[in-house]
Amino acid sequence: MEVAWAVDSHFVGDDIGNQAAITASFHYNNVEIVESRANPTDFPSMDAIQISKNLSNMGQIYEDIVARGQVLGEDGDRVYSMVLPGLPYSTAIYFSGPGVVYSIKHDITDVKCLKPGLILAIRKVIRLKVNQSNNIQSFLLRNYYMNLYKDRNNLAEWRFQCHCYDSAFCLSPYQILKLSSMAKLLHLSIFFLAALVLQCHCAEDNRKSHVVYMGDRPKDAASVASTHHNMLAEVLGSSLEARESLIYSYGKSFNGFVAKLSDKEVARIKEMEGVVSVFPNAQLQVHTTRSWDFMGLPESHPRLSAEGDVIVGLLDTGVWPENPSFSDEGFDPPPAKWKGICQGANNFTCNKKVIGARFYDLENIFDPRYDIKSPRDTLGHGSHTASTAAGIATNASYFGLAGGVARGGVPNARIAVYKVCWASGCTSADILAAFEDAIADGVDLLSVSLGSDFPAPYHEDVIAIGTFHAMKNGILTSCSAGNSGPNRRQVSNYAPWALTVAASTIDRSFSTKVVLGNGQIFLGNSLNIFDLHGKTFPLIYSGDSANYTAGADPELAAWCFPGTLAPLITKGGVVMCDIPNALALVQGSAGVIMPVSIDESIPFPFPLSLISPEDYSQLLDYMRSTRTPTATILMTEPLKDVMAPTVVSFSSRGPSPITPDILKPDLTAPGLNILAAWSPLGGASISPWDDRTVDYFVISGTSMSCPHVTGVAAFVKAAHPSWSPAAIKSALMTTATTMDSRKNADAEFAYGSGQIDPLKALNPGLIYNASEADYVNFLCKEGYNTTLVRIISGDNSTCPSNELGKAWDLNYPTFALSLLDGETVIATFPRTVTNVGTPNSTYYARVSMPSQFTVTVQPSVLSFSRVGEEKSFTVKITGAPIVNTPIVSGSLEWTNGEYVVRSPIAVFNNMPSIFSSIDEQPQSKPKFKGPWEGSTSTTIYHKKGTFKSMRRTDRTDGFGGLVSNNRLGYHKH
Repeated sequence: MEVAWAVDSHFVGDDIGNQAAITASFHYNNVEIVESRANPTDFPSMDAIQISKNLSNMGQIYEDIVARGQVLGEDGDRVYSMVLPGLPYSTAIYFSGPGVVYSIKHDITDVKCLKPGLILAIRKVIRLKVNQSNNIQSFLLRNYYMNLYKDRNNLAEWRFQCHCYDSAFCLSPYQILKLSSMAKLLHLSIFFLAALVLQCHCAEDNRKSHVVYMGDRPKDAASVASTHHNMLAEVLGSSLEARESLIYSYGKSFNGFVAKLSDKEVARIKEMEGVVSVFPNAQLQVHTTRSWDFMGLPESHPRLSAEGDVIVGLLDTGVWPENPSFSDEGFDPPPAKWKGICQGANNFTCNKKVIGARFYDLENIFDPRYDIKSPRDTLGHGSHTASTAAGIATNASYFGLAGGVARGGVPNARIAVYKVCWASGCTSADILAAFEDAIADGVDLLSVSLGSDFPAPYHEDVIAIGTFHAMKNGILTSCSAGNSGPNRRQVSNYAPWALTVAASTIDRSFSTKVVLGNGQIFLGNSLNIFDLHGKTFPLIYSGDSANYTAGADPELAAWCFPGTLAPLITKGGVVMCDIPNALALVQGSAGVIMPVSIDESIPFPFPLSLISPEDYSQLLDYMRSTRTPTATILMTEPLKDVMAPTVVSFSSRGPSPITPDILKPDLTAPGLNILAAWSPLGGASISPWDDRTVDYFVISGTSMSCPHVTGVAAFVKAAHPSWSPAAIKSALMTTATTMDSRKNADAEFAYGSGQIDPLKALNPGLIYNASEADYVNFLCKEGYNTTLVRIISGDNSTCPSNELGKAWDLNYPTFALSLLDGETVIATFPRTVTNVGTPNSTYYARVSMPSQFTVTVQPSVLSFSRVGEEKSFTVKITGAPIVNTPIVSGSLEWTNGEYVVRSPIAVFNNMPSIFSSIDEQPQSKPKFKGPWEGSTSTTIYHKKGTFKSMRRTDRTDGFGGLVSNNRLGYHKH
């Protein structure tokens, strides 16, 4: 029986003004069909999607997918359903205004659960043949049904629902978590990720966990829990319900609480005085031997004596304290400033290296099958990042590959871990609780390899909130930029007070060669530690090896899913699989070859090489033209990468989706194929069924680049303990190695200021400093009013005016000018630098910029008589209007012959920010009769939210992504 199966299915709607647009892109029999409609609400029925009839083989797919549409809408909203023949569910498409929702439903009568939102339309449809009576295929298709929708009252959160009919063939959340890291290789990744269930709630008054953020730490912290309880009691109507609703109270480092609230209760809480924002407690997921030498910080470099007093905190999956990278041999007791604890549950112990450890599970997502209820790391990600930042030097390799000395940037520094992520994910509430504790515990720096793939305003972004209060307490937070590259405007963690880190290559890469029987060699990619001793094996095409006995056919067998191949055919051969996927288990084969071009080298539990699709076609030609084709897969070998450093393709690019006049990411660091500590429970390869264990593992991502920068920041902190977070950040950025835009087409949007240089960062010459007051002024320019910034900052901060402004006057170490098409190029950036180099020094401005622009620096000479002296200047950029210009790069350098203080300049065309600035602020709010009774202050929050509008104006890239989601994700582990 033939069915149509939707993979990577989305809808997109752009609400620019009142114009809405829908684009549907179908793939059918290798033919792409694209259909666009200007106004989806005008569709009379699904039959109105008239896909071109003149394309070959179009009739059946039109019949299967389009002709079965029917209108189920009510109250002016349109709901369409499509029955996919042969499968135990139908598909509902729900239109409302300019937005649509796409959902796969088991029971179409349950359509009332759907809420209108914005999402991308069906992108790809693949026809498969399925034998309903055979479980081998059915576990891929028939055992699951999935809902994918967005809630009307919470467009910032995706909702998934999945049900598995046959538990014998259902993947565990831990197995799916491992599979998710193979998103580029697993075409059905969104299908399997749906098993990480977020249940659909149909009732409007169902209570869900929400974070209520109330700004800075209250002056009377002792009464904070009572205040939160009383607020809930007023909204919920009883003290008993308030106790049942309240999950957690923040009060050590900032003010807020977590509670279970209905949509109506959320609306009432938002109206209360003192409340900055209320947002869902979203389910979140977390984003070497050679890298430090490549960055110019060799093991032989003298260590600073103060390094042992630096405490590096990491929000991650915990740590495996017995790993050799965390040995405390030769360490003194922890510094006296440390106020933290070690939650030594379930045989977990700290030492003089790992001096503190906590774990958080406010939503009770702990699963005893995959987790350990302690700070112990069961996934490996946290151990990897901790050792990269501050692990001691130790011999390490991955089964003999990439051998050498693994170490962190500050091996003598102390580590404090805050486990916020479990096998099934992380929560916003846990992350905020960890920030609060880390600030109170006395960490010096924080490393956060977490980030949202979808932007949110600063006061609703859990990372932005936590990093703001860390900055306020003198703590710099390094954050991963995300792994959504190479498309523009995907960068995560874009708050100006956070340090945003992209990922780049080092001068070592890996190659896994495929050698054919005719002697031809193809360079592949993977981490293959299996030695076939040069022996050749029959080369077998998976499509020719279908397991007809089990109900498979060549089309399905080409995917190489378990059970689809005939073992008697594939046994002892090198099997070619058409579709790269993490589930390919070709039992009895000598190896596997798949077509995919990716940057990272991925380990499998059997010989495997990933080659380019072009090379794969040549292999097919060789196999078809040779009577007895043979091949072998060689062990992976390291190669010298002479092009390094270059930014890897998966690293998220700028500009910032919220404030494009702040250049993001800030800089880049090694994030490709990094060897570091691992958890023995984390697995030894990408396969969820691999039961081998390793102490060190090779992975890639901005999760890996982030702790490199944390280590360098700690290195600078040890040398300059009194420097502010902004001063350390400036030192890292202005001394970064300039990258080559000819090798990085996205230029500063890919690498920011450049590749980090640890030794130069120790002595930057000049720094661009910034205080909390500077960031408060920035928020004022973004549209936050005096009342709100006072709540956030906890002081008497005042916005000089209610007028919106550009971010040009924030004392940032870079210059970004975002322009609409045809807008006049004119901007003035005031800046102030502080001398941290030598006294009696004179710096001269040196500008590099294409001739179409004029850059004037006034004054162009800065003379300093002492260390700590400040000097101000302005940078004015003028030029003719530009249109459709992705980026024009330049730079400003201040040099005195000894130091070069470099700041990139980026001028580009851009769409308006996703979130409009705040206005239409109410003059008063209903007062909560508690600690604020009698207060005359008001906040800007009103029933419709902080922003005057939240227009979806971006993401017109080829993948049609929609940036509106507050879900966070593991950054490329």
